[in-house]
Amino acid sequence: MSVECFVTGGTGFVGQHLVANLSAKGHTIRVLMRRPEQLSALREQVANLGGCASRVFAVAGDLERDNLGLTPADREVLRHASVIFHLGAHFAWGLSVEHSRAVNVEGAKRVALLAAEQKSRLVMIGGYMLKNQEHLQRIGIDPRRPELTNWSAVYRRVGGYEGSKLEAHFATLALMSAKGGEITVVHPATVCGHSRTGHILEGQPLVALIRNLVQGKLTAVPGTAKHWLPLVTVDYLAELVAVCAFDPAMVGQELLALDDHTPNLRELLMQVAQPLGLTSPKHHIPLRLLKLLLAIPPVASFLHTKPEALDFIQTTRFDTTAVEQFAKRHEIAKPDIRQSLQHTAAFVNSYCIAKG
Repeated sequence: MSVECFVTGGTGFVGQHLVANLSAKGHTIRVLMRRPEQLSALREQVANLGGCASRVFAVAGDLERDNLGLTPADREVLRHASVIFHLGAHFAWGLSVEHSRAVNVEGAKRVALLAAEQKSRLVMIGGYMLKNQEHLQRIGIDPRRPELTNWSAVYRRVGGYEGSKLEAHFATLALMSAKGGEITVVHPATVCGHSRTGHILEGQPLVALIRNLVQGKLTAVPGTAKHWLPLVTVDYLAELVAVCAFDPAMVGQELLALDDHTPNLRELLMQVAQPLGLTSPKHHIPLRLLKLLLAIPPVASFLHTKPEALDFIQTTRFDTTAVEQFAKRHEIAKPDIRQSLQHTAAFVNSYCIAKG
């Protein structure tokens, strides 16, 4: 059955794959775009990813504007959207609190308000750190009483991007609860490239990691042998998000999209190095020391990263029972993460580094 869908963040990495997935299944997709004149480029990319370009349309708007900047005519068109997928966010290390909140928090609330007012199902992308209870407690968040959170202190600890994603999650849940809206939240791990093609976009954390390895800047493994960077392939994630939207049992639920077969960071680097004919680092560098080094601007600039990026490298293990059962129930096959890493490395080397 074909349904109308509204997607924010549809021009981003995960968004492109989700739009391709949904359009290939026969759904009509309307994408919020600040520059709707770039629709043809998005349609071309959707087609390249296996989607149906003719089912994709642009809606002019902006997450930072009141009512998303929608015209009355566009608002009327969107009333037919059964599902609203909110993927829109500004991702970058070193974001100011003001800017990250304006886009990631206030923007999420505007999308949630639209969904609640027109009784559309809201499917929102969160983040796997929201499922790390020790981390939340350490930075001053009690998920049972988020309204007591000192958000200024949280932002100081984790930075603008992560702080705004955490605040947006709890703010959106509260708004949808107050309005009686239907919401499903998918919490992805760090996103790997496509499991078969390796397709990934510039700006993704994994691209920076691979680039540093290729350029000889990554001479030691961050952390210890127990540290890992939890991953999920973009195609597996897009399928989980798409299927969640049409499963009545997922209303009011949260799903952790994380591949527990992700290797530790040392083996991850070995998998990345193998198809490129590189030697991966074998020795480790303590995260605390690396954080101190990244606090030095020239070092951060050299490695194209910030200290806050290291928070995602951790020793915490996650319970993935729910996503495994969900995938099994819907017959969604989970790709081999090691092969996916190799394909991603080859793609980055060919398209992000060679042309960058």
